[in-house]
This record gives sequence, structure tokens and C-alpha cells, in this order.
Amino acid sequence: MPKGSPELTNARREEIINACEKLYQTMSFKEITIKKIGGATSFTRTSIYNYFQTKEEIFLALIEREYNLWCDDLENTMQEIESMTKDEFAGALARSLERRPQLLKLLSMNHYDMEENSSLERLTDMKVAYKRSINTVRKFVKKYFPRLTDEKLHEFIYLFFPFMFGIYPYAVVTDKQQRAMKEAGMNYPEMTVYDITYGCVKRLLASIE
Repeated sequence: MPKGSPELTNARREEIINACEKLYQTMSFKEITIKKIGGATSFTRTSIYNYFQTKEEIFLALIEREYNLWCDDLENTMQEIESMTKDEFAGALARSLERRPQLLKLLSMNHYDMEENSSLERLTDMKVAYKRSINTVRKFVKKYFPRLTDEKLHEFIYLFFPFMFGIYPYAVVTDKQQRAMKEAGMNYPEMTVYDITYGCVKRLLASIE
């Protein structure tokens, strides 16, 4: 670990994660390197290795942060709203993901290679945040549908989370992909993150109640 106060260490880690996030808005995962991330920070590139050993670890830290921000959002909703109808619940959950496009984009990546090229410690940090997200969504469902059995609640969770990994590719289509689908004669309906999530949640609730 680098020398210095915990505050400095956390600030440096956040700066690295922020630099990675900014690059990811205009570059692909493959294009991003430790060197490029270092170039977007206020300290030397080699200093990054005091905090992260690979770029995959930085991406895992970004996923960890996105999961936690999503959880914070859902918890705030639970504090502010006491009850919801099915339609309101589906809308609230859809809006929470609509506000987290970065999370959905990260979830659409190849996690097998990313996790394999990260230390156990960094991977565990991300999995802790992932566990929190599962527990938070479970609480979110249970609050507004308290009569659901544990079995039905489990069914909702483990249908909804795999579904999340596929939202981004359907909601965000590149110009090249659009041209290719047109050439292939595909009629591709344009749908937003909200539309896709809302429809899925409504169907999930109908199937488990």
C-alpha cells in the first residue's frame, strides 16, 4: 500500500477511477490502458500501481462504485415513498437504472476476463458491492410487496439480475450496428433503458404474484 493518510489514499483511488470513467465515455475497454489512465491523472503513471495492478482492477472499482450509487438511490426511494402499485414500482426501478447508464454499460462487458485479471482482494471488493445490490433490491421488492414468499422473492432476484446484463446492448445501438441491421433486413424497435426495464419488471411481478 502507498504511504500517506487514508484520506490521501482514497482521494488518489477516486482520481484514478474518475479518469478511467471519463475515458470510457469515449473509448472502448480495449483502447484504454494504464498509460492513458495515468495521463488523465495529476500524478505519474507508475504511481497507479500503488493502488491498482491492472486496468481490470480499475474497472472493477468503477463497477463497485456504480453498484453502491444504485443502492443509495434505491434506499433513498424506500425512505421517501411508503407504498407503490405494480406500475409505480416498475417505473421506480426502471428510473433507477435509467439514471445509471454507466453501470449498465459496465455490466454488458466480458466479466470473466476482467475478473480473471484482477487480484482476489479487488475482486472481493466488487463482489461485496454486488451482494449489497442484491440485498437492496430484495429489500426494495419486499417493502412494496410484503406478501411475497421468500421463494417468489428469490425468483424475482435471480431473473432480474441476469436480465440487467443485457439491457445496455438493446437500449444503446451504435450507428454501425444500425446500418448492419438495416442491411440484414431487421426491423429493430428503438427502446430506452426505461422502456425495457419497465416492461420486464411488470412481467416479472405478474408471473410471481
